[in-house]
Amino acid sequence: MKSYRKELWFNAPSRVAFINITHEVEACLRESGVREGLVLVNAMHITASVFINDDESGLHHDYREWLERLAPHEPIRNYRHNDTGEDNADAHMKRQIMGREVVVAVTDGQLDFGPWEQIFYGEFDGRRNKRVLVKIIGE
Repeated sequence: MKSYRKELWFNAPSRVAFINITHEVEACLRESGVREGLVLVNAMHITASVFINDDESGLHHDYREWLERLAPHEPIRNYRHNDTGEDNADAHMKRQIMGREVVVAVTDGQLDFGPWEQIFYGEFDGRRNKRVLVKIIGE
């Protein structure tokens, strides 16, 4: 069995962003040489997410609005976590909702997606370097 590991680095210029990373993950799959197996993609920061959904701007807008209603950034004094001097308690909660990782099957050297599925990096406390782990195992 083959094993492959690579870190992808991102620096979103805004506090919240959704970045389509499907092409980067596909490039990792090609580099790995795995034809049948599994790809794990996970955010390595507790204020970021990896998820699968449609690459549609209206949906991304709706996610931003929905997440902000569920865990508003302001006022930061509403969160005990922010008593430590942080201002990102909401980002931790948004990450919890959107998830840490995805696992995608690899079939015949391709990501085995359903219609419209794409992999996204979700950033909820941006403007600094963060990384995503891609781990591929298989034959």
